[in-house]
Amino acid sequence: MSLQLTLRSAHDLSTSEQQIIIDVCTQAYGEDFTTVLAQFPDALHLLAYWENKPASHACWVTRWLQLDGLPLLQTAYVEAVATVPAFQGRGIGSTVMQRVATEIQDYALGGLCAAHEHIGFYQRLGWERWRGPKAIRTVETLIATPDEDVMILRTAKTPSLDVSTTITAEWREGDLW
Repeated sequence: MSLQLTLRSAHDLSTSEQQIIIDVCTQAYGEDFTTVLAQFPDALHLLAYWENKPASHACWVTRWLQLDGLPLLQTAYVEAVATVPAFQGRGIGSTVMQRVATEIQDYALGGLCAAHEHIGFYQRLGWERWRGPKAIRTVETLIATPDEDVMILRTAKTPSLDVSTTITAEWREGDLW
């Protein structure tokens, strides 16, 4: 049994690699990911192959999270974490996320928004659930997002922080978090 991980910039993905990522995410989420993937033109993609078959994916983009009393933090914001159902339960998704954690150490923070049922998965891998208020920053105001399950991963460059304070992210099209 062999697991192969491939890291690619979105700019370097071939058409076939783009389609593989779309297929993996579509199978895992049960919805068409064609337009979702297009929302991350500058992402870094990690694709896992099990026995030469596409099995899992995660990508990250740069976002700027801010916590009460701290400057903007350059954050590796993880998106589209997905494992094809036939390959779930084999540790492939965990391996992908462990590699992501290694790759993002030059950022001040790792961040993601988890589906409620996946919080335990991320916590086992060292991610922390944000307990304080959450909001999206616009030019005019803050939009409260109390129902979002935002999680962070501390890196070697993470400043001292309190997960019970307010955390904000810049506004964007699509999913705000």
